[in-house]
Amino acid sequence: MAQSLKQPGKEASANAAGQDSLLAELQLSADSLVQEIGVDDDVDDSLRDGLEEQLDEPLIDEDEQEVVDAVLLWFRDGDDDLTDALMDALTTLDENGVVWLLTPRKGRDGYVAPVEIQDSAPNAGLHVTTSAGVSEQWAAARLVHRKSF
Repeated sequence: MAQSLKQPGKEASANAAGQDSLLAELQLSADSLVQEIGVDDDVDDSLRDGLEEQLDEPLIDEDEQEVVDAVLLWFRDGDDDLTDALMDALTTLDENGVVWLLTPRKGRDGYVAPVEIQDSAPNAGLHVTTSAGVSEQWAAARLVHRKSF
């Protein structure tokens, strides 16, 4: 019995450290309200689960109208127009909030070229500030309102 109690504690500590680094990587805090848009069968469920666990609440569905601190926008080549998707992401975003644009990594189905992101962001009133390594399958770009950078 003691052996089984010892092992989960180590796993929980390792998981907590990984989730803390994920929140840090995404520049979020445990009390952030995060909305998710563009969820499909191909999203990284471990990333989503880790965020929900660290935030201690589920990610907010794209149909909700609550003002949020951040939006996770899952976007693939072949989805509608990127500028339109970014503008939709701003609907519930706090004026100081951030959009994390998640796109498939290079070589994966649905890959979105960085030039497309750089071209679309200003048209939506956003500026790309940085990127984050959040998943083996997905790349993340941080976008903020132009006045915020």
